Amino acid sequence: MKFLSLLLIAVLPLFSLAQSEHYLIVGTYTNGKSEGIYVFKFDSKTGTAKEWSHVVSSNPSYLAISPNKKIVLAVNENADTLANSYGGEISSFSFNSKLGTLTPINKVSSGGEHPCYVTMDASGKWAIIGNYSSGTISINYLDGKGTLFPPNQILKHQGSGPNKARQEAAHVHSTVFSKDFRYVFTPDLGTDTINAYRFDKSLGKLFATGKNATASSPGGGPRHFEFHPNSKYAYLMEELTGTVQAFQYTATNGSLKSIQSIVAIDPKDAETNFSADIHVSPNGKFLYCTNRGVSNTITTFKIDPATGKLSFVDRIDTQGIYPRNFTIDPSGQFILVANQKTDEIIVFKIDTVTGKLKETGTKIPVYNPVCLKWL
Repeated sequence: MKFLSLLLIAVLPLFSLAQSEHYLIVGTYTNGKSEGIYVFKFDSKTGTAKEWSHVVSSNPSYLAISPNKKIVLAVNENADTLANSYGGEISSFSFNSKLGTLTPINKVSSGGEHPCYVTMDASGKWAIIGNYSSGTISINYLDGKGTLFPPNQILKHQGSGPNKARQEAAHVHSTVFSKDFRYVFTPDLGTDTINAYRFDKSLGKLFATGKNATASSPGGGPRHFEFHPNSKYAYLMEELTGTVQAFQYTATNGSLKSIQSIVAIDPKDAETNFSADIHVSPNGKFLYCTNRGVSNTITTFKIDPATGKLSFVDRIDTQGIYPRNFTIDPSGQFILVANQKTDEIIVFKIDTVTGKLKETGTKIPVYNPVCLKWL
């Protein structure tokens, strides 16, 4: 009995260390030295990471993880110059959690040009893909082994916006499920709208709702969209104005009601800004968003729990150029920011009381990082 107790004491620290480690999956652009998707092991105790493996893939700029953590989907953000051919693709990979490796399964059409976003439903059977250049949404089926099938449905947005350089046509920029997976919301940078669809999981199809399109600000350029953990509120990042739009969300009918508009950037940077990603902290107290341009920053807002409205807390440099996606680690202690043009991920420590971010000095080198996901 004494020997068993000593053995448990000896093993316990090792188990604790393993519990603090998480696989970080990094999507990249492969128009430089990157070869595809990279797997890192991140330690939430130290805030450090080490490269573990990688798999070859063409421009896997956005990733989705299956509910069972066994499948990774990656958009291949490409297009085809051939007439009547979209060219964008979606790839499926199996993940070996023991080895920390990805193995290709198959690749099919994304139903559009330059797919930039993918998400999966709660069953892991359906992938919803946003194709930027063609303004289309594709719904693709996955079987039990993670094999992808050609599009089950393709929907196309129509319209344009006042910014003639960026809003000449519809540009679907994300496809986001509501927390209960009943609705899918598709911010469109080209039309200044958030389109809402009812999701039929038995058919694998989207249907327009009575509140189909919610307008953002003219010329705002809707990009990424995030629900609050309590599902009462939702937040939109406008790429072209650097503005966050806050909404009250009604889960019974999938409707959005505007409650606030607040600028995330320094006004002097408005002409050169391209805001990118947006996330709410797991505790629901803070919202963060990244801004690219002459000033490369991440902004912190505090969320009023009673109203869902935002108040400015802080804005700091991301210590790199062109911050794209960012992620909060599973422990809720760190934010990792992908600086695309300086080939590194920067790790910041979160003050869980104030929401402010502090530099840790940790830099994770990886070529052209643009998407960060956890396994």
